[in-house]
Amino acid sequence: MPMPLSKQSNPAVEMIDTHQKALQVNLDSRRYGTFAEIGAGQEVVRWFFRVGAGAGTIAKSMSAYDMTVSDAIYGRAKRYVCRERLQAMLDYEHALNIDRLKDVRGDTTAFFAFADTVSARNYRGTNECHGWMGIKFQAHPRDDDSQIILHVRMLDQEAALQQEALGIVGVNLVHGAFALNHEPELLVDSLLDGLSTSRIEIDMIEFSGIAFRHVDKRLMSLKLVELGLSGAAMFAASGEVLQPSEFFYRKPILVERGSFRPVCNVNLDMLRCANEKFSQLPSVQGKEVVQVMEVTMNNLKAEGEIDLRDFLARADVMAACGMPVLISDYFQYYRLAAYLSHYTKESIAITMGAGSLIQLFDEKYYTGLAGGVLESFGRLFKNDLKLYVYPLRDPESGELTTCDNLEIKSELRQLYGYLKDRGCINALDNFSEDCLSIFSREVLGKIKAGDESWESMVPGEVAEVIKSKNYFEYQPA
Repeated sequence: MPMPLSKQSNPAVEMIDTHQKALQVNLDSRRYGTFAEIGAGQEVVRWFFRVGAGAGTIAKSMSAYDMTVSDAIYGRAKRYVCRERLQAMLDYEHALNIDRLKDVRGDTTAFFAFADTVSARNYRGTNECHGWMGIKFQAHPRDDDSQIILHVRMLDQEAALQQEALGIVGVNLVHGAFALNHEPELLVDSLLDGLSTSRIEIDMIEFSGIAFRHVDKRLMSLKLVELGLSGAAMFAASGEVLQPSEFFYRKPILVERGSFRPVCNVNLDMLRCANEKFSQLPSVQGKEVVQVMEVTMNNLKAEGEIDLRDFLARADVMAACGMPVLISDYFQYYRLAAYLSHYTKESIAITMGAGSLIQLFDEKYYTGLAGGVLESFGRLFKNDLKLYVYPLRDPESGELTTCDNLEIKSELRQLYGYLKDRGCINALDNFSEDCLSIFSREVLGKIKAGDESWESMVPGEVAEVIKSKNYFEYQPA
């Protein structure tokens, strides 16, 4: 079966279109399986019927559209458009194929089950347009199972266009699972072939099973953002991929942005201080606050191309602290705020150092906005977002820079005062004195220089990870 190259790896290679991909799958006599689609019609399997030779690929096609019928087949679920329902569909249909057909054609056939459960635009246009899609398959006959699951957000304004886009992504996924399972980065790159990110966004992808036993799921999350398939992606401290709408659902959110090279005591103290203040708000009291560490693509690319070992080092030290990680392409804070507010109606807070707050008022970052700095702050604080600001100590003079003595350009002082008076910007006065003298750049320099004093500046778990894996150019004595 011909194997298309990535448009990133070789721009000169002409990409095959959706029709050709579906036909290639149909003409591969090894592939045989089921398509089960709920919510937007049978948009994916339609391609395989349309191009011809579908009888050699499609064992069954179905759409259990009625909820009672769907429950009877796959079991009850809390929601119909959720990962739980998708997994039940994949497990049931794949097992059914193998049980029924393995004795007849198991030696020559690699079975698969494709499924999706989708909420396309409704008649009134009031629903969230998103869906779960996946494929469970054998890479070779009699092989153990492998699986790819992804979550899509459909951005077209018409239901017909959303259905069209969904069909194309589904064909790309099926074709990629068979032709590119040995090169998962190229597989990810191929998912939006024939589409653009203005039509559909993939904000979560997870590889599992024998074909992907060497795949680091965190790197695949990074790849989604790096390729522009999504503005952000998340993973847990365990490395498991997280889907934002499920992780943030109905929870207050507290985010700390940083380089985390490495995570230092001051990073955790900043989160602790902010969480104490944030949790006292009437809108937050008694609720579970989700705390997240965020790294931007700007930060990861600060020295040029992304260094994957450096990225994994940061991910591991954040994991050592038990923190979920958000990778985003939202350098401007107002874009981060808009992203978070899409997933929760609860309160949102961002904690930062006084130095970052100074940069927040630098007008050079808002030249692309018609309303400049005023528009950026209007967007940032639109949903009553709170900033919690950690003080900055001058290493030479020992003086503290806080919200009260921050040096702001004269023309912006009234705006700054207004935001402070409204409670949008809040000082953290519950800090630990011991943490004020810790700066991540200095800690990084000490690690590289072999100065063992760095170990007292980071959490013990972080020090162990750095030393055991020789991260950040650490060299044992």
